[in-house]
Amino acid sequence: MDTDLLKTYLEVYRTRHFGKAADNLFLTRSAVSFRVKQLENMLGVSLFNRERNNIQPTPAGERLLEHANAVLTAVERAKQDVSLSDSQLVQLSLGIGHNVWDSYLNKLMQPLCSGLQDVSLRTDVITTAVMSKQLSERTLDIALSFDPLRIDDIEITKLHRVNLILVADKPDLSVNDISQYQYVKVDWGTAFNIMHAQELAYFPMASLHTSSAQIAFDYLMSNGGSAFLPETMVEEKLLQSELFLVEGVEPMRRHIYAAHWINSERIDEIEQALLVLTHKIYR
Repeated sequence: MDTDLLKTYLEVYRTRHFGKAADNLFLTRSAVSFRVKQLENMLGVSLFNRERNNIQPTPAGERLLEHANAVLTAVERAKQDVSLSDSQLVQLSLGIGHNVWDSYLNKLMQPLCSGLQDVSLRTDVITTAVMSKQLSERTLDIALSFDPLRIDDIEITKLHRVNLILVADKPDLSVNDISQYQYVKVDWGTAFNIMHAQELAYFPMASLHTSSAQIAFDYLMSNGGSAFLPETMVEEKLLQSELFLVEGVEPMRRHIYAAHWINSERIDEIEQALLVLTHKIYR
């Protein structure tokens, strides 16, 4: 199947507009329409209901979405595998959950690259749902997330503990002041959200919700407020008295987990990567 047809379908699906898809793909509108029609003829189904200014996928168009993404991911993986240099014998693909990079992996990327000789790394920040899907399809070698994935025949390794501390841009704030102070809520995974709802129900409505710790950090530094952020991310600002601990709020601890197939053909490289990620060869 022509991958250009699938890419065009995905762009129309995403934009719900032939003209916008054409602009994004640097094609004419008629070329986009022709490609979608080619794909529909090939599959024998209609993929979109075409109404003026209202392009919607048909049920068949909805069903094609995950298959199109899977095909393009597999093709991209194949291209990278066959184009490895003579010094790179294997490609290892890492799926990184939101905030795993900011709170943990960024400081280990150099040791990881140095410790995996003859290995080409591919890293992508993806959602837990996409991570589970790609791991099931074996287009992903290692999935790193705050919530352990539940898939049969997958091995889970606990890598690291992240201490989330409540910090604010003003000193001498206590838990009693929080309800009257601006709050930024960072999504630290399902378990965090459950604990937050049960134990911190008195917190104010968040002025900003974000899945990125870096966005929350930047927001606090520019606009003020409070947020649960990784201790390692804010320790320098605490020392410089640019951020301050909120008194009376216990740290919330989260673990980062790695998931991989037990019988993966790249198991040696996976285990080597896990040694680096658990600090076993850098202590």
